[in-house]
Amino acid sequence: MVKSKSTSRFSSINTKIILAQTDTTVGFASQNHQKLSDIKSRSTSKPFIKVYDSFLACENRIPKNMKNLIRRSKKTTFIINNQAIRINPYTNNSQIQRDLNYYYSTSANEKNKSFDREFCESKADIIIEDKYGLRENSSSTLLKINNKKIVRIR
Repeated sequence: MVKSKSTSRFSSINTKIILAQTDTTVGFASQNHQKLSDIKSRSTSKPFIKVYDSFLACENRIPKNMKNLIRRSKKTTFIINNQAIRINPYTNNSQIQRDLNYYYSTSANEKNKSFDREFCESKADIIIEDKYGLRENSSSTLLKINNKKIVRIR
């Protein structure tokens, strides 16, 4: 089920804030990282996770000896050169998200608080919900990698 506040159904989707269940937890997604920063009351210098729809879309950012690890990973976010990336080729939520080549993502909550449905619905332009609803689960594994080593952060 998709709910939208917009009168013109999905015009200019790249500036909208989407509230959806991700493969790990409830999250905000948008191609506009400035709007996400405003919602989260977060410094604009702190980067968001950039979620790609395929491995090929971000292949040139990945060290050669780590490509196989990243291609086969599930529910994992990688920090490469101080930029967090994630590959989620199987967006089970909506055609809206499948049509985006990439989007910025963050957990759907206020800063340092847990998931609050009212807060999230008031901030989202589009709400994507399946028959299981929106549920807060554990976050993704976070690995910092470079050419030589892997460090688990979360």
